[in-house]
Amino acid sequence: MNMQSRREKEREISQAIIRFEKEFMGRGPLETKSFIIEDMVLVRLKNVLTPAEMKLTESEARERGRYLIKQVRQELIERGRPLLDAVIKDILGVEVVSLHTDISAKTGERVIVFTLARRPDLSDA
Repeated sequence: MNMQSRREKEREISQAIIRFEKEFMGRGPLETKSFIIEDMVLVRLKNVLTPAEMKLTESEARERGRYLIKQVRQELIERGRPLLDAVIKDILGVEVVSLHTDISAKTGERVIVFTLARRPDLSDA
């Protein structure tokens, strides 16, 4: 089997997450970077909020708006989790054990951490 380098795999994960965000969430991030660290994958997405979500963060009830955005995004990612798990397994050949995520409704940045069943086999060539 042809081993892809860590950077190639990280790029492939970033592209898959961008596709997921566009197709499932309705808007893609401005920038996405993925990192494979031991038996984890860390994905950092910038500017993921939709124009409507941005309006919520600017409203009088800004704290409530931010809370609602976090709740809706959490629910959406839970619904899309089987797709995300499958994409990571397809790219790395390793099962996803758990997914952790948070979004800052203030900065529009989202972080997703996948924990894996084991370290993926990677070459750093």
